Amino acid sequence: MSIVWTILIGFVVGLVARAVKPGDDSAGFIITTIIGVAGSLIATYVGQAMGWYIAGQGAGFIASVLGAIVLLILYGLIKRKS
Repeated sequence: MSIVWTILIGFVVGLVARAVKPGDDSAGFIITTIIGVAGSLIATYVGQAMGWYIAGQGAGFIASVLGAIVLLILYGLIKRKS
């Protein structure tokens, strides 16, 4: 059941990141979910490893959104080059 929650939260994080990041994003449903999940995982592990927050804090959600925004920017740069 935790995998389902991870995907759902990753999708929400991906949607929030797309709404916050300026510019035209033509990523679809699946790409948004993948970027959101990846951003969440990266930000969660980095933030907890650095001691910035612990699991379950609101800062984790904010860091997840920031991680997803970074991945969206990288995705846009890679997509633009091809």
